[in-house]
Amino acid sequence: MSKLSLEDIEKKLLRYPDWDYFENAIHAEFEFENFKDCFSAMSRIAFECEALNHHPNWSNVYNVLSISLSTHDVGGVTNKDFKLAAAIEHIVEPEE
Repeated sequence: MSKLSLEDIEKKLLRYPDWDYFENAIHAEFEFENFKDCFSAMSRIAFECEALNHHPNWSNVYNVLSISLSTHDVGGVTNKDFKLAAAIEHIVEPEE
C-alpha cells in the first residue's frame, strides 16, 4: 500500500465533507445526542476496524467522537484510510 499524494487526498476529501487533512492524517469529529449513542457508534466502528485490520487514533468526551486516520506502516494517508472513513461515515450518518 502506498502513501497518497496531497493532490489525491484533497480529491478524495471532496466526498467526505466532515473530514480534514492535517498532521499527515485525515481527521473528523462527530457529535451525538448523548454518551450512550457515541459509545454505541464506537463499538460498531470497532468491528469495521477489526474487519479491515486498520485501527484509528480516536477519543471521545461525553457525546463527541474525535477520529484520526493514517497508515502508520507508510507514514501517511492511504486508500485504506479512506476505506475506513467510508465505513465510519456509513455508521455515524443517519440514512435519508
